[in-house]
Amino acid sequence: MTNTRDIFITEVALRDGSHAIAHQFTVEQVLKVAKALNDAGVPYIEVSHGDGLAGSSLQYGLSRTNELELIEAAVSVADKAKIAVLLLPGIGTVKELKEAAKLGAKMARVATHVTEADVSLQHIHAAKELGMETVGFLMMSHMAPVEKLVEQAKLMESYGADSVYVVDSAGALLPDQVRERIRALKQEVGVNIGFHGHNNLSLAMANTLVAIEEGATRIDGSVRCLGAGAGNTQTEVLVAVLDRMGIKTGVDVYKMMDLAEEIVAPILQTPQEITRDSLVLGYAGVYSSFALHAKRAASKFGIDSRDILIELGKRKVVGGQEDMIVDVAAEIAKAKSVETVR
Repeated sequence: MTNTRDIFITEVALRDGSHAIAHQFTVEQVLKVAKALNDAGVPYIEVSHGDGLAGSSLQYGLSRTNELELIEAAVSVADKAKIAVLLLPGIGTVKELKEAAKLGAKMARVATHVTEADVSLQHIHAAKELGMETVGFLMMSHMAPVEKLVEQAKLMESYGADSVYVVDSAGALLPDQVRERIRALKQEVGVNIGFHGHNNLSLAMANTLVAIEEGATRIDGSVRCLGAGAGNTQTEVLVAVLDRMGIKTGVDVYKMMDLAEEIVAPILQTPQEITRDSLVLGYAGVYSSFALHAKRAASKFGIDSRDILIELGKRKVVGGQEDMIVDVAAEIAKAKSVETVR
């Protein structure tokens, strides 16, 4: 891996992008994408179920292919890039982490809600013992005041995280809010600071550039915007923009353009765009993977999925509480039925 990078990009299409295709990645697809990303010089490639290790379930969505096979496939073609995995304590366990490390995964990204960093202790410790580079991933960072975010980041740092991320899971943060959060972490935390954006309010690129301006050096991107909701910061565009700015990523712009167009685009079931569903995710401030669940519940109860998402936002529902979506939909339908009778 080159030492001349100013910014280290983690490509998340083979994890976050799993949400966009209902977790249907095949080994062949992962081989092609991972090899192309490796050849383009992307330093980190994340491969997991959309909800992390062991995420394949009825609640979160069943994977077409066992994720360990996908991780093994990616490792087999990545002679320069490091393969990363995501782990959400309570979904994935140390057992799955050990299995991923045995297959050759070199980075563990341990994700918790922004106020629950304490549940990451054993997983970060285990990853360090396995010799893995370790990232603390503070999801739904818009849901906590800056002081709380700093407190939680310090916890992850104390557990041994090499980097701590501000994660805009809902694509709800505005640029000034990103600036405030990254600046505070740079002042208070001694490890690398990262940013993971979603594009539900069309601000992923702007927010990413603000994060870099404030000192974030670990940045997530998703080729062709392949990610939950309206997708993430688009990697090939980000690389081109940073090149124009004179910021070194070590990633080949042409090769990223080619793999986006020729390899990833055909995987997309529909082009990633800001639909009314993804827009309302950012507007309501709810987890990006809720969109599909809300649409299904809305269809079942004959109501508007936007009403479900707005109510979930009001209740500050977070990832892991997907079972509440149907309950909320039922309550809204019942309330509307009562209004109609009146």
